[in-house]
Amino acid sequence: MTTNTSEHEYDTVVIGAGAAGLNAALLLARARRRVAVVDSGRPRNAPAAHMHGFLSRDGIAPSAFLEVGRTEVLGYGASVVAAVVDTVVANDGGGFTAVLDTGVALRTRSVVVATGLRDELPEVPGVRERWGRDVVHCPYCHGYEVRDRPIGVLGTSPGAVFHAQMLRQWSADVVLFAHTLALSPQEQDQLHARGIEVVAGAISSVAVVDDAVRGVELADGTVVARSAVFVVPRMVPNDSVLTGLGCAVGADGWVSVDKAGQTSVPGVFAAGNVIDPRAQVVTAAGMGSAAGFAINIDLVQRDIADAVTARAHAG
Repeated sequence: MTTNTSEHEYDTVVIGAGAAGLNAALLLARARRRVAVVDSGRPRNAPAAHMHGFLSRDGIAPSAFLEVGRTEVLGYGASVVAAVVDTVVANDGGGFTAVLDTGVALRTRSVVVATGLRDELPEVPGVRERWGRDVVHCPYCHGYEVRDRPIGVLGTSPGAVFHAQMLRQWSADVVLFAHTLALSPQEQDQLHARGIEVVAGAISSVAVVDDAVRGVELADGTVVARSAVFVVPRMVPNDSVLTGLGCAVGADGWVSVDKAGQTSVPGVFAAGNVIDPRAQVVTAAGMGSAAGFAINIDLVQRDIADAVTARAHAG
């Protein structure tokens, strides 16, 4: 059990209260560690009405899922703080200090960063307005809900070609809007072989009528009827806390961690989309659990060393 006594001293500060952060906090709070979870209240999946692919929670509203998680974490004695972490610095004597935008400073022995990522969307009118509803990204999250409907894929990213190929298994009516993409002969042949239509010409907007996507409008005014549109956004990790602490970044541009989420900086762990853009909610939760497990083992080892040192000094 923790021996910290100060109001603002913790065994672990968890930054981010999504699935990864809350699961890390849950495991550590159940281990009787003193835990603070700091969150800004702006989850990535907030625009979506439902989340999918999480066994026993399939179809739940993201807000409801997070509320259940917060309640469970609070029930084990953890603190949840509504704030933004401006910076985290390493203390001279060990541990870290997280400085919040409220001016509060939290001293902690370890840190879990679960701040997720942000989706940079193409500047196509209608995309941002319908994002998370009928303009979406993940086939595994939304494909089943739009099965057998006319689906459009915007060619605003090279990844759109394979995205269209993936979506073909959910619908026989998939159109790839080439936009600025220059498709290779092989790509064109593969798309044609699976019955995926390619529409040439620049995209003007996503056509919205009566609060629903009705099609994709081209620069020449042509509207191709669609009822769902998929976009491949540019995913950017919210990793300023990690890079600010000097955590190593891999060749792919994302902070490197081991299987337990340990970064190159001892005592600093990361979990969820901040280190893996492919992680769904259920995956992120598992990553948070692994990080919490590893942190508690690390803290136990430190507790042993501290106890041996204290006993030796006592004579």
